[in-house]
Amino acid sequence: MKRYFIKRLLTVIPVFIGITAVIYILMSLAPGSVLDLAEESDTVLSAEQYNALKASYGLDKPPVVRYFIWLGNFVRGNMGVSFRGNQNVSHIIAQRLFPSLVLTGTGVFFAILLGLPIGIMAAYKPYSKWDSASSLFALIGATLPGFFVSILGIYIFSIKLGWLPSKGMADFSRSGFADYARHLVMPGAIICFSSMGSLIKQTRGACLEVFNEEYIQTARAKGISELRVVLAHGFRNALIPVVTSILLQIPHIIGGSTIVEQIFGWPGIGSLMIASINNRDYPVVMGVAVLIATAVLFTNILLDVVYVFLDPRISHEQ
Repeated sequence: MKRYFIKRLLTVIPVFIGITAVIYILMSLAPGSVLDLAEESDTVLSAEQYNALKASYGLDKPPVVRYFIWLGNFVRGNMGVSFRGNQNVSHIIAQRLFPSLVLTGTGVFFAILLGLPIGIMAAYKPYSKWDSASSLFALIGATLPGFFVSILGIYIFSIKLGWLPSKGMADFSRSGFADYARHLVMPGAIICFSSMGSLIKQTRGACLEVFNEEYIQTARAKGISELRVVLAHGFRNALIPVVTSILLQIPHIIGGSTIVEQIFGWPGIGSLMIASINNRDYPVVMGVAVLIATAVLFTNILLDVVYVFLDPRISHEQ
């Protein structure tokens, strides 16, 4: 297995280079740049000033050359400096990472906490009213666009009822844990609602297949309690697809929920990405892309490790 995972880690390197190269070059070839935004301001730049500014940003070189310069700096631990804020990209991302982890992590945590038992019960009582209701809930959660649910939540709970705030992470005039919690409730609940749909469907499908196996009937015939049959014999053997669905949420947690963060003005990674793209702030966009790409690549490696522990029949020995 050790040899297998070394090979997997080595394959991460060319994949990482390929992902970041495509993102960087496409971003560089997109219409507009930070120089165009400077020209749109009230400041009038002479040709010499424009060229000097272009050289200071490193935009006087071809995109491929700029990418390899960026890659060399990244390998040395330098993610660059923001075009707009003149701050280190790593510092900007570090500031935005914690809010994203709090928001998306809370939503995904409660989605797992609620979605797993709902999916198990739906599989335990297939085609019942509970199963129909949970399937309808999962369908709505998986198909309704995040922006629609966010706007609907703001309209009901902020405008009509006035129960919850609709903007920001806290009210700094009265900041405290209770105020942070009030600001977290609605965007966190929307992420929870959106994440629960696929998790319920995945859990139901995996458990429904296992609950029909002969060894489940044998366990019941031995007089084992129903709760133990369902959890220890049934759900345990359905864990691989369920855990896959859960672990694939890791990049989502780290990368934040772009739509929800943007609508609620939450200062996370998702809203940082949108602002950086609008400002043509290439170093920050690349920093966020690196963060998300790394999370995706190592989540796939983590899945391989977890599979071996969940099912001893899976072996990576070659």
